[in-house]
Order: sequence, then C-alpha cells, then structure tokens
Amino acid sequence: MASLSSTALPAVLGARLLAQPARWLVTGSAGFIGSHLVETLLKLDQTVISLDNFATGHRRNLDEVRSLVAPEQWLRHRFIEADICDLDACHEACRTVDFVLHQAALGSVPRSLANPVATNAANVDGFLNLLVAARDAGVKRFVYAASSSTYGDHPALPKVEDRIGRPLSPYAVSKLVNELYAEVFARCYAFPSIGLRYFNVFGARQDPEGAYAAVIPRWTRALLLGEQVTINGDGETSRDFCFVDNAVQANLLAATTTDPAALNQVYNVAVDDRTTLNRLFEILRDALSTFRPEVMQMQPAYADFRPGDVRHSQADIAKAGRLLHYLPSHRLAEGVQAAIPWYVSRFGVADGVR
Repeated sequence: MASLSSTALPAVLGARLLAQPARWLVTGSAGFIGSHLVETLLKLDQTVISLDNFATGHRRNLDEVRSLVAPEQWLRHRFIEADICDLDACHEACRTVDFVLHQAALGSVPRSLANPVATNAANVDGFLNLLVAARDAGVKRFVYAASSSTYGDHPALPKVEDRIGRPLSPYAVSKLVNELYAEVFARCYAFPSIGLRYFNVFGARQDPEGAYAAVIPRWTRALLLGEQVTINGDGETSRDFCFVDNAVQANLLAATTTDPAALNQVYNVAVDDRTTLNRLFEILRDALSTFRPEVMQMQPAYADFRPGDVRHSQADIAKAGRLLHYLPSHRLAEGVQAAIPWYVSRFGVADGVR
C-alpha cells in the first residue's frame, strides 16, 4: 500500500523538524491532504492535534495513519471531532499549538454551485473562526489551503500569484475571501499567515466516490472496476496536477520558514506543467494495465463541459521556490505510480475485480 513518508521531504526540512519538535493543529485531518499532514508530522515526532467533523473526511483515513506510524508516535496525536463553524471548538483546538495547518473546507466547484450557503459557511465563516482563534491563542504561524480557482477568468498562463481574474464559482469566491481575511489580519493584528494555492492535488486516500470526487481518483476507480470513464468537454481542458507529497512539503516549509519576506504571502503549489484530460486518461490507463490488462481496451465517453470550470490551468512556482525553497518531489507520472498501489489495494484485482 502506498503511503507518504517523511523521506519525501527535503532532508534539511526533515532535520529541522526533528530537531525542533512543536505542537501542530491540522484541521480537516480526516480528509485527503489533512491525513497526509498528520502522518508526516507524527513520523517526524511532532505533537499533533487534529480536528474534523467528517463532513467530507473519513475515520478510515485516520485509522490508516495510525497503522503507518509507530505506536509511540500515535500517542502524540489527539483528535477533536468538531466543526470549524463552532468558534468555541476552534478556540479549544488552537489553545496550546505553535502552528496551524488549516485544510478544512467544503471543496468542489460543482458542490458550491449546488449549495453556495454551505460552501460559504465552511469556507468563509469557518475560516474566520479559526483565524480569530489562532490569533487569540498566539499561534506562531497560520498556513491555510488556498485554491487555484482564485485565478478565475484570468487568461494568462502560467498563473502568477499577483494576477487574478474574476471568480467563476461560489467556491472560488470563498477561497478569495480567505486570502483577503488573512491579509487584513496581517495588517491589523500583525498575525502571520501563508496561503497555498493548490492546483489539482492527488494521491492515496483521495476519495474516489460521490458526486464531487476529483478526476484522478474517480477515473482510477472506474478503470479498476471496468466502468465507463466520462470526460467533461472535448478532453483538451488541461490542468497542473500536483502529487500530495508536494502539498505536504509546501505546508511544512511555509510553517517553518524563517524568512520574514516569505510571510503574509500566497504561493502556487503545483509542478508548473499542464496535462490535458485526454492525456491524463492515457497515463492512468497505462499505469493500471499492469494490474488489470483489460483496461487498455477501454475508451472514454464525452459529455458537456461543466459550469464554472476554467479551460486551462498551469502554475508558475518560481515564487514558492524563491521564498519557501519549494521544489516538487513528484511530477504527474511519478505521482500516479506512487498512488496507484493504494487504489489497487482498495478497488483492484484479486482473482478478478473485487
């Protein structure tokens, strides 16, 4: 089974964390990226408080983390089942921590179009609650999950942090508001934060089921089960797909940077590449053919473009490289190879499809 290891981090970063144990809060800890952050921090002998309400996360993700860390490392973990819309819960979670890694949110453009009120409650009200609680607790650094959706209809490629367009969905609005609140808290309260604009993060433990599942886990599951893969649009829509190890690295670099110029900024977290959906289908099909040779005969179906989706996305990661020393450890094909065993273990072939 594939799992994230602290060895995927730059050696200097890993050594820094091992030498200086701290207390961390990870929100959305039962989710995809959050559970990887919890795993990595525990493997680096950090103390972790994690918070989730299981709206989109799963207990099985934390159970898997427990199975992958040493028993004495798991003892450094305390879980709080709570909602970030509960200000008192946010205060309790932040009370004794040094760093906050805020991943909790309601993701998905289509979900936000279907229910903008729920998206605003989690992503705006919940974000503000946690920001206030972290400020009140004197947290050293607040690192939060921003989004590439903030670029909206700005046509330029690659995307550069200081040039954004108009939001194309309620989700994009909510993530832009996060950045504005963080900026205001830096100016009004001298509270340090860093936003990470994720670009299509993927990897093990990303949920392939449900109406709002991301494309890579959804297609991987469908191919393993012999089900039809549907591409929205003509397949020439392109994305900058970012393996989860890269996102974990960016979070820990952002939390521990000692460069004052790096603070109160937003950064792209991606690989500075662009892959079409048609090419992505081929990459996944090729990778899975080792486990299920029949997938090589499968072809995708095509449907209408999705409302709110941007046509092309690619990140300029020079700013993150310059100020955070971020350097992606995996590109798309490498990340797919690392993630596939996890999906095979869950949906794969053993004397036929199970």
